[in-house]
Amino acid sequence: MGTVSEPLKCPVCQDFFTEPVTLQCGHNFCLTCIRAVWETDESTEGPFFCPECQIFLPPNLTLDINTSLQEKVKDFTTNQQPAAAETDSTAASSLIIHCDHCIEKPCVAIQTCLTCDASLCQAHAQLHQQRSALREHTLVDVTKDPLSLKCREHRDELKLFCMEEKIPVCCLCVLVGVHKHHKASQLHEASADFRSMLVANMNNLLKRRGEAEHTIKDLESLYTQTVKSAADFREKISDKYSRIRVVLDADERLMMQIIDAEESYMTDWLEAQRGITETQIKEIDRLRASNKALLQETNDLQFLQQIRSQNLCDPLDFPPLLAVNRDLCDHEKLKTIERLVDDLSLALSQHFPRMWSYLSSPALDPKTAHPKLEISPDKKQVYWRRHRVGDRPNPQPYDSQYSVLAQESFTNGQHYWEVIVQDKPFWLIGVTTGLLTKKTSPVQSSSSLGVNSTSWCIYHGDGQYLACHDTQEKQLPVAKRVRKLGILANIQKGELSFYDADAMTLLHSFCVQCTEPLYPMFNPCIDMTGVNRQPLTLFWIKDPWNWEDDEK
Repeated sequence: MGTVSEPLKCPVCQDFFTEPVTLQCGHNFCLTCIRAVWETDESTEGPFFCPECQIFLPPNLTLDINTSLQEKVKDFTTNQQPAAAETDSTAASSLIIHCDHCIEKPCVAIQTCLTCDASLCQAHAQLHQQRSALREHTLVDVTKDPLSLKCREHRDELKLFCMEEKIPVCCLCVLVGVHKHHKASQLHEASADFRSMLVANMNNLLKRRGEAEHTIKDLESLYTQTVKSAADFREKISDKYSRIRVVLDADERLMMQIIDAEESYMTDWLEAQRGITETQIKEIDRLRASNKALLQETNDLQFLQQIRSQNLCDPLDFPPLLAVNRDLCDHEKLKTIERLVDDLSLALSQHFPRMWSYLSSPALDPKTAHPKLEISPDKKQVYWRRHRVGDRPNPQPYDSQYSVLAQESFTNGQHYWEVIVQDKPFWLIGVTTGLLTKKTSPVQSSSSLGVNSTSWCIYHGDGQYLACHDTQEKQLPVAKRVRKLGILANIQKGELSFYDADAMTLLHSFCVQCTEPLYPMFNPCIDMTGVNRQPLTLFWIKDPWNWEDDEK
């Protein structure tokens, strides 16, 4: 047969012999296999024949166990290594199947008779179909394992299809077997039905594939559009800021020029005043020197003549000295410039710092996550883990239990963070005081999000938005679906505000008066049917600008 183990296998079941018996023709079979072929038991009398050589056997045939062959099978199966067995199986599967009727000169079999459990060459297959007694036999394409096409329990042909169990069965299975009272159809009818179903499925799949390809094209188009829009807006915003900087630079330059001019005019005037005063000092010094020289004259006549000639007969009438008027040096225009700059700063301060100036991206704390939640490696996303059989029965999408806290808490200052929700049908986002004790696990403490006095949140369910706090719910009039939720915590003012982060429009504001740290909290809600599997994602930017540090 080409392998060592082949003579130890039954020609009917193609497996190692079990209780092998040897017929008078010398062929060996399993006891149960030969009885199945003959469709008989120990009390039935012939006719008996050999499935291998087709010779008829005497009616008083007795089947005795071939103990010698049985021992050989036992020894071989015990000592055979798994690798060798696999090699034998591979080699056996590659062997050509020969006709069971061609004894002297084996021919290649082309069909197998399931009724006879025999492989037939082309000549014997034609002969099989020509004999009236054999025309009802079932012929199939040649197979090494005809029993695989038969009922394992009754060794009968699989001619019916159980519509309840969705498996081929034999007639006895439906009449007296485990498929009794089951609805069954003919194989060709069931095959036709399933073929029609498969054709419909293929058409539906083809349609779905077309829809999916169209969706891919739309996504690619949106991706390209998003990239282009971002580039366009980046250019527009940069241009607007450039214009703002041009205006501010021009205004600064104007103010500096005015200061320079004011300084120039003021210093010129002061220099002029200084020159006048210095001239007066020189004239005084000249007169003092002249008077001093006259006082040294001892001749009275000459003294009086010089006084007469110098017009010194009368006391000198000095013009008053210019007093320094400090009011004229008051820098009123410089103060006006400073006031104008202050007005500009005040006008800008109404828009600065932006709420985004306080933007942070707190990392999620896996230690506080509910066991049914999954946290991404970067701790920026939280998913609902697939619901398993045996989990909490009939959970509702609005279940505050399935939450996770952020690692960071807030006790002072202003803090703002955004959560990307996109088109998730269910989510719940807020803050809690995160009161944890040694007896309270993070999961237990998070179970009260939005339903006690120490937690505040926004819940979204199928287009409806609710503001939840202390068991109270308030429906919010939200016209446009929120894609990103923004949360601003102003600890000093005791305000907690929720925004549509894209439009920067206020959704709801809570008054929060507490002394404990506030923890951001996130609940992606349950995903029962695959429509709520999207994560909650924390929005973050690279190298955020700390406005408070910059003010310091």
